[in-house]
This record gives sequence, C-alpha cells and structure tokens, in this order.
Amino acid sequence: METLETVLLILLLLDAVALAVLVLLQQGKGADVGAAFGAGGANTIFGAAGGTSFLTKMTAWLAVGFFTISFGLAYTAKQRADELQSLGLPVIETPAEVPQELTPEIDPLDSEIPDV
Repeated sequence: METLETVLLILLLLDAVALAVLVLLQQGKGADVGAAFGAGGANTIFGAAGGTSFLTKMTAWLAVGFFTISFGLAYTAKQRADELQSLGLPVIETPAEVPQELTPEIDPLDSEIPDV
C-alpha cells in the first residue's frame, strides 16, 4: 500500500506542476482581439486559433486527473487508518465539552496582586 501511495504522490506532484505550467501558458481573454489583427498570432506553436482549444482541453484533463489522484490518495489514507485501527491502536477522540471537575474554580476577587 505504501508503494501505491508513493506513486500517487509523485503523479499528483507532476500533475500539479503540469497544470500550473499550462495555466500560465494560456493567454487571457483580452489577447484574442489583438491576435485577430495579426498581433502575435503568427508566432504561436499551434497557429492562430488551434492552440487555445488544445490548451483548454489539456488543462481540463489535467484538472480531472488531479482530482482523481487526490481521491485515490484519500482512499489510501482511509485504508491505512483502518489498518492501524484493526491493530488495536487507540483512537484519539476529542471531547465535546470539558467536564466541570477539570476546570479550576477562579475567584474574580482573589488576586495575587497586593492591595495598596
């Protein structure tokens, strides 16, 4: 299970880096007007109109992959927690409220500051 978790972590890291690079490569919506008149549209890798759809589709697929890998990591974490619980390790639960016997009684008139 640890090998699968390591592989998923590496894939998640690669996916996150690729997703960040693709988002930074994309042009904003305002750049389309300038490209229509020939301002920088000719020196793109995919041509004047072909790159936008490819980069958008690739970004969407990388985002789907990111969420899928994240769910896979959550599943492996749940399996690991179940394995630890089946070994008899104690489960730490936080109490909803602190019992009154554990809270010290504080007298607002009692102070260690000497009266003058």
